[in-house]
Amino acid sequence: MIKLHHCHESRSQRVLWMLYELGLDFELVVHPFDHSLRSPEYLAVHPAGRVPALEIDGTVIFESLAALQYLAARHPEAGLGHDAGNADWLNWLNYAETVSQHAAALTQQHVVIYEDAMRSPTVCKLEPLRLAKVYGAIEARLEEREYLLDHFSAADIGVVQALYMAAHFARLGPFPRLFDYFQRLTARPAFLKTLPAEGEDRLYDKPFYELPNG
Repeated sequence: MIKLHHCHESRSQRVLWMLYELGLDFELVVHPFDHSLRSPEYLAVHPAGRVPALEIDGTVIFESLAALQYLAARHPEAGLGHDAGNADWLNWLNYAETVSQHAAALTQQHVVIYEDAMRSPTVCKLEPLRLAKVYGAIEARLEEREYLLDHFSAADIGVVQALYMAAHFARLGPFPRLFDYFQRLTARPAFLKTLPAEGEDRLYDKPFYELPNG
């Protein structure tokens, strides 16, 4: 039995996407993005009270990219992984966190912090610029290729989900190859199934967050 603990539009979305791409049967437990993640019951599953928590094979995997790597190795027939020694695949799989660290900082500023006076204008200004540099590396990688490697893989799942979060704060449009890549991959049926339904709790209540005070 596989069980995924998930919050909409968070890093657990990449694990949910992977499970849908693999066509696996699993139980989905959707949590609100709030202090209920710190309950004793959930802390017994995830010691830091975060998502994802993937219960599988009698253990819990609570790092999203580790979950992608594990699932890819467990289901080699799906072709979403690479040989464990493939440096390119490991580099781009983990590049998702290079994107996510900036998206997470901006999510904290724009979404988690409610009072304008508590937000850091410096963080709100600098992190989108850092995201643009991160985007540039992916733009260069996509020259004359459709995916980060020679075929669609878990590396694309991790990076595109990170871009989904980041695109709320730094626009993809100035990077045409990246923008096309993002549009193609987020049109995949498995990705579309990860999106919250109408009326469900979302992490982001706006499609794009401008700098505070314009």
